[in-house]
Amino acid sequence: MDIELDKLQNWSFEVDFEQIAWATFDCPGQSMNTLGERSFYELEAIVKEVERGALTTEIRGLILTSGKPSNFIAGADIKEFEQLDTIEKVHQVTDFGTKLFHRIEAMKVPVVVAIHGFCLGGGLELAMACHYRIATRDEGTRIGLPEVKLGIIPGIHGTVRMLRLAGPLNGMTAMLTGRMLKAPVAKAFGLVDQLVPGPNELRWAARKAVLQNRKTKAGNSLLHKIMRFGPIRNLLASQMRAKTKAKVREDHYPAPFRLIDLFEKHGGSEAAMFKGEQEAFAPLMISDTSKNLRRVFRLSEEMKALAPKDSDYKPLRAHIIGAGTMGGDIASWCVVCGMDVTLQDMSVEQIEKAQKRAKKLFRKRLKKPVAVDAAMARMKADPDGHGVKRADIIIEAIVENLEIKQNLFQKLEKEIKPGAVLATNTSSLPLEEIASGLEDEGRLIGLHFFNPVAQMPLVEVIGSEKSREDEIRKGCAFVTKIKKYPLIAKSCKGFLVNRVLAPYMMEAVRQLENGVPPEKIDQAALDFGMPMGPIELQDMVGLDICKNVAISLELGDPDSTKLGRLVAAGKTGVKAGEGFYKWKDGKPEKNKESYDEAELEELADELIAPMLAECEKCDEEKIVSSRDLIDGGVIFGTGFAPFRGGPLHYLENKTKA
Repeated sequence: MDIELDKLQNWSFEVDFEQIAWATFDCPGQSMNTLGERSFYELEAIVKEVERGALTTEIRGLILTSGKPSNFIAGADIKEFEQLDTIEKVHQVTDFGTKLFHRIEAMKVPVVVAIHGFCLGGGLELAMACHYRIATRDEGTRIGLPEVKLGIIPGIHGTVRMLRLAGPLNGMTAMLTGRMLKAPVAKAFGLVDQLVPGPNELRWAARKAVLQNRKTKAGNSLLHKIMRFGPIRNLLASQMRAKTKAKVREDHYPAPFRLIDLFEKHGGSEAAMFKGEQEAFAPLMISDTSKNLRRVFRLSEEMKALAPKDSDYKPLRAHIIGAGTMGGDIASWCVVCGMDVTLQDMSVEQIEKAQKRAKKLFRKRLKKPVAVDAAMARMKADPDGHGVKRADIIIEAIVENLEIKQNLFQKLEKEIKPGAVLATNTSSLPLEEIASGLEDEGRLIGLHFFNPVAQMPLVEVIGSEKSREDEIRKGCAFVTKIKKYPLIAKSCKGFLVNRVLAPYMMEAVRQLENGVPPEKIDQAALDFGMPMGPIELQDMVGLDICKNVAISLELGDPDSTKLGRLVAAGKTGVKAGEGFYKWKDGKPEKNKESYDEAELEELADELIAPMLAECEKCDEEKIVSSRDLIDGGVIFGTGFAPFRGGPLHYLENKTKA
C-alpha cells in the first residue's frame, strides 16, 4: 500500500525552517494512539520522504511525537490481531514492521522521539529503533513491553533492542513481568536518553537533540557482554525460568517461557536473535492463549467504557462509614488514588487500626516518605461524620443489619449535598429493602468491593429497579476514578460474582464430604488455572462468611457439612489460625502428595461445573447486560483462569470441541 504524504490520516508531516522534519502521530477518533496497518504504511511514506530529504540535504533530522495529551503510542491495535490467523499472515506483518524500523535505525540523519504518557509495546519498539529518546518526568509517562500479558512476546525486534539498551538482566526482567516503567527508571535502564520536566519542554529538547546530532550513549557494556556469554547466559536463563515457573505454568502461559528460550538460545548473537524472535512470535500470536488474553483485555476496555466520558461528576472527596477491614481498605485505596477521605466509625480505636493498615499500604504503593505523609493527611478520622456534607460520594460499609442500614441512610439523605453519590457495600441485603424509607429511593446504589480491595480489580455497581440511571453511571465514574473496573449488575442475592462463586465453593465442600483430600481439591483448581484452590480460598475469606453466603443463596444446609462443624467449633480459617487447614505464619499446612493428572482434570471439571451452570442462569436472568460482561466480571472478580477467556467462553469452546 503506497500512501502519498498529502493523504495522511493518522500522522501529520512538516519540515520547519531549520530543516527539521516533524512527524506527529494522532489517530483520529481515539483517545490513545495505536499502531495499525494504515498507520504503519503512513509512517513508511514519512520515512521514504526523510530518506530522500537526507540525501538532498533538505532534511537534517526527524522528530517523532504525539498529538495526544496523555500518550505517545499505547501499543499495537489489537483489534487487527484477529485478522492474523495464520503463521504466514503474522510473518507478513512482522516482516514489514521490522524492515521499516531497520530503515529508521539506518537513517543518515538523527531520528529523535519525544515521549509523553504511554509508550508501550510496538510504540516502544519504534522508539528503540530511533537514535535518541527524550521523555517527560510526568507521573503518567510509562514505558515498557507488556506483550507477555497478551500471551505474546515483542515481535518487531523489540527483544533485541531491549537487551541492547537495557542489558540482559534489566531487559529480560522488564519483558518477563510486562512492567510499565516510570520515566526515571526507564532512563536508568538505558531506554531513555534524556528527561525533561513536562510536555512543554519536549519540543525544544527534541529540536536541540537534532541540531546537535545526538545519539544514544547506551550500548553493550562489558557487564552486558559478560551476561551474554554462553555459560553465564545459560545460568541467567535457568534462574529466570525457575522464578517464572513459581508464578505461572508453562502450559497455561507459554509466552514468558518462549522469551527465556529465545534469550538462552540466541542471546549471544543479535542476528540470530532477530531471526529467532520472528520464529517464536508467530505461533504465540495465533495460539488460543493469546486469543483469550486479548479477549480479556477487550473485556477490561468494555468495562471501563461503562463510565460516562462527558459526565460533570468528578469525585474528589469520599466519606466512608465503617472502619472495619472492608471500609478501612476502601478508604485507604481511595487515598492511594488521589482522593481526600473522611473515615467514620463509632469506635475511634477501629479508625486508628484502619489508619495503621493504611500506612502500610501507602508505604508499599507510594514509597516516598513525603508521598506517604501526604496520603496520611488526606485520610482523616471523622467519628462524628462531619465529612458527609462535603463528600462527593458516601459509602456505607457497616454491619449487615437491615434496620441499622435503613436508619443510617435516612439520616444521610438529609445531610448529603446535591449530586453526591449515596452507596452501600452490602453483599447480601437487597438494595430495595435498604432504600425503603428514603424520600428518594432512586438515589441509592450498591458498590460491592472485593477483598483484598487493593488487589481485586472489580467493583460491582448495583442498581435496583428504583435506582436512577444517572446515579449508576456516576457510580461507574467513581470506580474508574479509583482505577477499578466497574460492572453494572442487577440487585439480586449474591449479585453476579458471589452468586457464581458460591456454588463452586460449596461443590468443593461436597467433595470434602465425599472423602476427597483438601489438597487434591485445591490442586485440581490450580491445574485448571484458578489463582487459589477453593478450600484455601474459603479459609482466607472466613468460613463463617462462607457459611452465611451459602445460607443466603439457599445452597443446601451448611450446618450438616464440615464447613458448618468447623464454624461451630470456632475454626473459621486464617483469622482463627485453623479452618480446613491449620495456618502458620500466614500459610496453610498441607500434605505434600502427587495426584494422577487425569483424576485432577476430572475433579476440576466437577468443581467448575456449578459455576458454569450459574453463569448461564445469570445470563438468562440478565443480571448483567451481556455474556461477555459475565465473563469479565467472573475473571476480574474471582480470578477465573484468564487464559481460558472467561467461564462462558470456556464453556462454549468446550461444547464445540
